[in-house]
Amino acid sequence: MKTLGILGGMSWESTAHLYKLLNQDVAARLGGLHSADLLLRSVDFAEIEAMQRAGDWAAAGQMLGLAGRGLKAAGAEGLLIATNTMHKVADEVERLSGLPLIHIVDATAAGLKAAGVKRAGLLATRYTMEQDFYRGRMQDRHGIELLLPGQEDRDEVHRIIFEELCRGQILAPSRARYQRIVQGLSEAGAEAVILGCTEICLLLDPSAAGPTPLFDGTALHARAAVDWMLGGTTST
Repeated sequence: MKTLGILGGMSWESTAHLYKLLNQDVAARLGGLHSADLLLRSVDFAEIEAMQRAGDWAAAGQMLGLAGRGLKAAGAEGLLIATNTMHKVADEVERLSGLPLIHIVDATAAGLKAAGVKRAGLLATRYTMEQDFYRGRMQDRHGIELLLPGQEDRDEVHRIIFEELCRGQILAPSRARYQRIVQGLSEAGAEAVILGCTEICLLLDPSAAGPTPLFDGTALHARAAVDWMLGGTTST
């Protein structure tokens, strides 16, 4: 098994969930007492969030890249950024860390392609929805078109992520709002909806029966990581 480095803490709620998924998958595949061979560097999310708000992505990329380099020095052979939004600086993190990066967009795209989805809705932070680093990679590399909620709904999706989910608050009115937004994306032509922020799976259950399939980027990212750890390669 290869050793995987994780850049986490953004937020720690979703990183804890990812840690569980990685270990469950390794145990399911290998049996016995097997668990995932991991190195975790959990950063202070308040510092990263301040850089996001200020638009100082260069500083955020530098910080995470150097943290990734520390994971390499500790023995990591590959790298996972445990957040969708910070994949905006994925190239810089990969360069500075010197480690191959398992990209969350590629992992999510693989799941969508396997289901035959060519047009999907996207729920995520404002940065992920409105900037091109996620949507552009999904379209250019994988040929999948992404649809976004309207501005008011995007603002509410973003607010719920930072003010509630990142603080461990799972509220029924917010779940109902997200469900209405999913329905709206479906009515606009989405064949499925991507939970494109690592916290959203804490609010919406992708396994729950519903008219619109939900694809959990966190779970797909974890699956791709375990594929790599147990002998696969990173998606490029």
